[in-house]
Amino acid sequence: MTDAHVRAPALARWGAARRRAKAARDEEFTAFVESVSTGLRRSAYLMCRDWHLAQDLTQQTLAKMYSVWGRIRTGTNLEAYSRRVLMNAVFDHHRRRSGSEVVLAELPDRPDRAAAGAPELRLALTDALAQLSVEDRAVLVLRHAEDQSVEAVAKILGLSVSAVKMRNARALSRLRELLGEDW
Repeated sequence: MTDAHVRAPALARWGAARRRAKAARDEEFTAFVESVSTGLRRSAYLMCRDWHLAQDLTQQTLAKMYSVWGRIRTGTNLEAYSRRVLMNAVFDHHRRRSGSEVVLAELPDRPDRAAAGAPELRLALTDALAQLSVEDRAVLVLRHAEDQSVEAVAKILGLSVSAVKMRNARALSRLRELLGEDW
């Protein structure tokens, strides 16, 4: 028996083991995606107010995470990591598109405040959020919509705890100004 005949079965076993390991990693990643994709998409929507763009940003986030999944899948807070990747994608998109905003001569009609209900409040909040800077929006979305702690938001955004607290206070104050006393 030649050396090539001995190596062929060993290579076949090695290839099968690699395929099984990749299948296990893919199953693990799929389970992760199923558990976080809805929350990521919701956060992305609150940041950009466009469901299609939110879906794209979520897909970019998950694609970036898949490319490094072997490195991050153990020993990493995957949920916090995914939020950080999403916020980076939102910030990158905002920087690329910041010069393409449409300026209107007149503001669009506002809904009647007297008939305020849950849908109107949600729309008013998303409109007001859109008027904040993308950084302030990120703090408010992570802190209040995602119910993350101040420390978690600081870690996700790469800020100090005091910077998150300051941004949060200023953004909430600005949000109150934009919504007015009726809300």
